[in-house]
Amino acid sequence: MVDLSFWFAVGFAMIHFFSGKLIHVREIPRSRFLSVAGGIAVAYVFLHLLPELNEYQRELEGQIENGVFASVENHILIISMLGLAVFYGLERFATANKRKEKPYVFWIHIFSFTIYSFSIGYVLAESTFQSNATMALYFLALGIHFVTVDQGLRHHHQALYDQRGRILLSLAVLVGWGVGTYAEVDDLGLSIVVAFLAGGVILNVMKEELPEERESSFGAFMMGLLGYAFLLLII
Repeated sequence: MVDLSFWFAVGFAMIHFFSGKLIHVREIPRSRFLSVAGGIAVAYVFLHLLPELNEYQRELEGQIENGVFASVENHILIISMLGLAVFYGLERFATANKRKEKPYVFWIHIFSFTIYSFSIGYVLAESTFQSNATMALYFLALGIHFVTVDQGLRHHHQALYDQRGRILLSLAVLVGWGVGTYAEVDDLGLSIVVAFLAGGVILNVMKEELPEERESSFGAFMMGLLGYAFLLLII
């Protein structure tokens, strides 16, 4: 499983690095590829990610049953909510300062997505997948999701993203895989990383993959949604 996860981590890094050349992605009207990607991402969130958070919630309750936060319910969802809020705040900051052409705007924005990519690489290595097929489905969903994330970052920062941003994100996912593979992290730490990442994934699905003003193709969206849902249910 470690060997396969490494090659998937390399695949994630390659997607970040070559996303600008992988496919012709236009914003309006939305390309069918991105509409399919939106369907896959939504199916992944509702059929895989949210149920997984429920499992982590049970584990987290066992870890902190006697702690300060023992009386707080839905710990995992609170962490996911915070993850969504953090990524949304950074996105709004980048959007509000887009025309000021200040270097710190790019670095703050790219730092958040460096953590995002690091976390995806970390979860790839650290999670216990039921089979190679389930790991492949994780790679499929988030690999396609990366293309849309890269498109959004390229839209914000243009040449600066291609010069520096894509390299940092490519390295981040490999470093995340390395930490997940060789560092000792308990289940509590993993559950927090997954929950925080889930908030970011949900935000980016809504922001990049389901925008009405970009004239998405509903047929392509449903094809991605039903196709990926079918794969999740039979594997």
